[in-house]
Amino acid sequence: MQKKRKTNPANDGLYIMLVSVHGLVRGHNLELGRDADTGGQIKYVVELARALAEHPAVGQVDLLTRQVFDAKVSDDYAEPMESIHITGFGKPLSDKARIVRIPCGPRRYLRKEVLWPHLDGFVDNVLQHVRRVGQIPDFIHGHYADGGYIATRLAQLLGVPMAFTGHSLGRVKKQRLLAKGLKASNIEAQYNLTQRIEAEEIALGNANLMVTSTHQEVEEQYKIYENYHPRRMTIIPPGVDLSRFHKPRALESVSPMKAVLSRFLDHPKKPMVLAIARPDERKNLATLVRAFGENKKLRDMANLVIIAGNRDDINQLDKGAREVLTQLLLLFDKYDLYGCAAYPKHHESEHIEDLFRMAVKTRGVFVNPALTEPFGLTLIEAAACGLPIVATEDGGPRDIIRLCKNGVLIDPLDADALGKSILSSLSNKRRWNQWSKSGLAGAHKHFSWESHADNYVRIIKRIIDKPRRANHVVTTRNKSRLPILDRILVCDIDNTLLGDDKGLKALLKELKNRRHTNGHHKVGLAFATGRSLESAQDVIKQEKLPVPDFLITSVGSEIHYGHGMLEDDSWTRHIDYRWKPKELRKALINMPGLRLQPGKDQRAHKLSYFINTTKSPSIRDIQAHLRHLDLHAKLIYSHGKFLDLLPVRASKGLAIRYLSIKWGLPPERILVAGDSGNDEEMLRGNTLGLVVGNYSPELARLRGRERVYFAEGEYAWGVLEGIQFYDFLGELVIPGG
Repeated sequence: MQKKRKTNPANDGLYIMLVSVHGLVRGHNLELGRDADTGGQIKYVVELARALAEHPAVGQVDLLTRQVFDAKVSDDYAEPMESIHITGFGKPLSDKARIVRIPCGPRRYLRKEVLWPHLDGFVDNVLQHVRRVGQIPDFIHGHYADGGYIATRLAQLLGVPMAFTGHSLGRVKKQRLLAKGLKASNIEAQYNLTQRIEAEEIALGNANLMVTSTHQEVEEQYKIYENYHPRRMTIIPPGVDLSRFHKPRALESVSPMKAVLSRFLDHPKKPMVLAIARPDERKNLATLVRAFGENKKLRDMANLVIIAGNRDDINQLDKGAREVLTQLLLLFDKYDLYGCAAYPKHHESEHIEDLFRMAVKTRGVFVNPALTEPFGLTLIEAAACGLPIVATEDGGPRDIIRLCKNGVLIDPLDADALGKSILSSLSNKRRWNQWSKSGLAGAHKHFSWESHADNYVRIIKRIIDKPRRANHVVTTRNKSRLPILDRILVCDIDNTLLGDDKGLKALLKELKNRRHTNGHHKVGLAFATGRSLESAQDVIKQEKLPVPDFLITSVGSEIHYGHGMLEDDSWTRHIDYRWKPKELRKALINMPGLRLQPGKDQRAHKLSYFINTTKSPSIRDIQAHLRHLDLHAKLIYSHGKFLDLLPVRASKGLAIRYLSIKWGLPPERILVAGDSGNDEEMLRGNTLGLVVGNYSPELARLRGRERVYFAEGEYAWGVLEGIQFYDFLGELVIPGG
């Protein structure tokens, strides 16, 4: 019996994470064309996951998408995890590919344009998935602008390389919509393009690799972006499942679509002019109907078959699909196409290959009249069945026809020329035969998923193995350890970690020795300080301290990660609540006993003062004064002379608890060491608290707390003493645990 592979990225081989957020994603019976968000991209990412999972160098592929709970869609989309079976490739089932559905904003199904406010929550929930898995991916690939944004954040947080595929690009879309006469304000209101374009720029600027399908994408579409870097772009045409898409065979069963089309067509054996696209104005189906309806010879010679998604009631569809389908029906009526045009309401995904082969048997053509087509997967599927193509000159069809030599390019805005091109394609029997044979050969030669996966893996392995260079984005040399840590030591810097050189050396030596010998105890190190980021970085460099797994600075108002000191933007947004620094400064300008510290000590979310308590009001009275003015801030008094004002949601303690939740590390596995009042909040609660012997008087009130240990040793010696008290590098003793 063949040994079944574990569903765990710990398998030998690469762990690849694909991110495709919007639309309805599942591993079977894809609902392509159901709406504008469930189109070719969905099929591409599912089949890419399958193909990569079959590659011998790959151990696991996770396709991340949005989890949806909505009575209007299948319960499949609510399942947190789904294995993608590889039966479509004629190979055994595999559990190396799976769809992982991540909570993201409201539970109901939402169109992609309104998902932007929820993407950071998606990122945080992915981090929890990574912790559950227990392994950091080797490579992340974001699809479309939303997936690119998420992939960028994950790559930065986890310290791994990433790729980006735009599928369609916001700047290109904006140009075309403006050219059609739409107002910029209306475009922005409907499509949220400013945010989309910025997300694309961010992804392009951070990606180690841009995976594109065609030369036209690189040369004409990506080129208009500020972060256009052609050296990081590679063209890997997607594949087609050749086990499904093949030429007609003698003993094939009769497709249910034959009976469906017979309801519409008076002469179903006439050559079929076939179009398959979701009902989206960009697919330009109306121009095809005009081209057919206005060309009498074509109408007499052929049948028009349009598969425009699935529908029960047009009135129940979204506005865009409703308008497109209504326009098509009006055009069918205008040109009186009854008996020579079919537009069925329903089809299954497996009927697509049937339709291609039915069109081949009638010596028809497949038409893609889209305004732009980033690639055109259905064109390759048609070619693999031996069906010639007539396709838009804008985008991927250029490369497909160049390689397969199986059709003709057309101007999608010229209905008359389109009709003539279709008629010519059907009329020349010798050329039709040549195109059919060339398409079959070209699809097999240039567009197999096996070839795609081979190229993909070869390229990303080169990136993963590449040594880190200056200005290079990320490599595995600086992978974050946060998702796989078992525990972490968080130290204040001044007067806790620093203050005794011998003690510091002894502490760092102990941490280095024990962190490397306790294989199953993955111990992290972080710093929490009142210093600014720049000041903290300077002292880390001067004292030759290890690069921390995270760094809390400015008394808890800023969080940064790892070698790149990536700022946690979610924390910054979180603490901005009710924060009014200008008004706060104005309210305290004449307060006796208070003096602003120098500008270098002020931060976006921290106001720092010197305080003389013999002249100033009490801290409580200062707080009351601010509250009477409806100003909200947290006041942190420390070392008998410093007063920091922070947002009400900010402090070292709250930052640690935020990180505990975000990275899935329980508070009782976090050892916190401090010496002064600005450490008090992080020492309270369920964390393991440690107060060094040289502590400030304001911490004395913590004595007697079960999880706060007062060391006799000072500075780093006290930290070492606390580590031993809690057996933090060993079995871990949790008081009251």
